[in-house]
Amino acid sequence: MSGVEGVAAAVEVIRRGGLVAVPTETVYGLAADASRPEAVLRIFLAKGRPADHPLIVHLPSAEALPRWAASVPASARILADAFWPGPLTLILKKAEAVDPCVTGGRDTVGLRVPSHPLTLAVLRAFGGGLAAPSANRFGHVSPTTAEHVRRDLGDRVELILDGGPCPVGIESTIVDLSEGEPAILRLGAVTRGDLEDVLGRSVRVAIDGPVKAPGQLASHYAPCAEVEVVARDRVAARAAELATTGVRVALIGSGRDATVRVPDAGEGYARALYAALREADVPEVDRILVEAPPRGPLEAALIDRLNRAAAPRPPR
Repeated sequence: MSGVEGVAAAVEVIRRGGLVAVPTETVYGLAADASRPEAVLRIFLAKGRPADHPLIVHLPSAEALPRWAASVPASARILADAFWPGPLTLILKKAEAVDPCVTGGRDTVGLRVPSHPLTLAVLRAFGGGLAAPSANRFGHVSPTTAEHVRRDLGDRVELILDGGPCPVGIESTIVDLSEGEPAILRLGAVTRGDLEDVLGRSVRVAIDGPVKAPGQLASHYAPCAEVEVVARDRVAARAAELATTGVRVALIGSGRDATVRVPDAGEGYARALYAALREADVPEVDRILVEAPPRGPLEAALIDRLNRAAAPRPPR
């Protein structure tokens, strides 16, 4: 469902405590009323998400920050003015009224204002915050189309608001402002350089520290097949090596020999990556070789996603 009718239907489902998949500029989110613990619990059950893994609350505008944050430091206002609506999440000390089920029991909460027009329309019509992690099974490849959501969650979600392919294609940058000095907990389309330019100060990267936000687990964004990231000048040789051992390979890259082709530019590569991982992940494939992303502002974020997709899976 899409358009004005889709927005109205989505708001109706959310108001009665249901789940709606919504498009954002980053990936599709599985949304519920963040002020209703029983609705938020349905997100965890639908995804198979651990209860201690925090969610991001999506807001209609920065004016809603005081409802969700105990305090809003000047740096948060500066970043919100510069990047909202957009792919930036701020970690702040949570307001007392924010239920621990949203924050995974932590005293902080992740907040952002997405820029996709359909989801902004839902947020403004709803008038509250939406808890909305990616609309997929926990730990797997994030969805960037409505069809990805259908395949992953099926009837676990009551309504899918179809906004077309996500224009960014990787999750939001997450910046922790809860302890004074800003720290990047997840890399994304808003780069470290972007943040430093706006804040006028250095911003450290803490993506592998204690888990305070989504996307910090060592294994994440993973298809069923193994993933291996290969330097561009080694792709053909590595594929040949694996073929001699009987490993069935799919190749994601920009060359003509790729099984699934992706653009040879950072923004295009990011936009296509998750869809390519899904397309290559078929039962006939044992390992997905992924050509290393091109150099540029998004390189660090893309390498982070691929390294987590390639990490050893925790035992189930």
